[in-house]
Amino acid sequence: MQITDTMAIVTGGASGLGEATARHFRERGAKVAILDRDEERGAAVAKEIGASFAAVDVTDAASAEAAIAKAKDAMGGLNALVNCAGIVTGNRILGRNGVHPLEPFVRTIEINLIGTFNMLRLAAQAMDGNEPDADGARGVIINTASIAAMEGQAGQAAYSASKAGVAGMTLPIARDLARQGIRVMAIAPGIFMTPMLESLGDEALAELSAKVTFPKRPGKAREFAHLAQTIIECAYLNGETIRIDGALRLT
Repeated sequence: MQITDTMAIVTGGASGLGEATARHFRERGAKVAILDRDEERGAAVAKEIGASFAAVDVTDAASAEAAIAKAKDAMGGLNALVNCAGIVTGNRILGRNGVHPLEPFVRTIEINLIGTFNMLRLAAQAMDGNEPDADGARGVIINTASIAAMEGQAGQAAYSASKAGVAGMTLPIARDLARQGIRVMAIAPGIFMTPMLESLGDEALAELSAKVTFPKRPGKAREFAHLAQTIIECAYLNGETIRIDGALRLT
């Protein structure tokens, strides 16, 4: 599949890695539908880049189904999904304020893992009716994991568990959807320059950058987007989680 033939849903497309991916795809000729909870920002980005927009709660089956149907109708089809919607939380099991609350752990799993699964299962259903290409391919799904799935730091139990789930389900879902000709991949970013990271300030950014092997800087959101494009266009990539982290290994 070439990027110019791509009709892609990007969840979390109103900001961060999702927005960068939506912009990158549109600049290269893909049709794009942005799905996000932030209706004002999502609609504004979509209008600016010539994409469509649908509001969605990725944890809700009916909301996800309606948003996918709207996106597919706007693009005239669907053959790619890039799942970028997610949250980051931080709590130690036993911290200054007591025991780790259950609610943020559950919420993190709901959005990052269950929300990812919810979107991909419904997108796969929508892709199943596509005409297969010469390889029998009907579409590709790219989920966002994290290097925290492998090397979570203190205070990252919820986030690491959610992203480990995303990485862990990649191969079995790729096997499940092989019969339908739908590839499934995951990208595991390291530290990336997103609004959340920028909010930490220059001192924290310098400290984090120093831990990266090379190049000693945070990743650029467009580098994530470029990798997503590569996955779409390379038909032999399937069932794998790719780290994009400058050889960073968290301690």
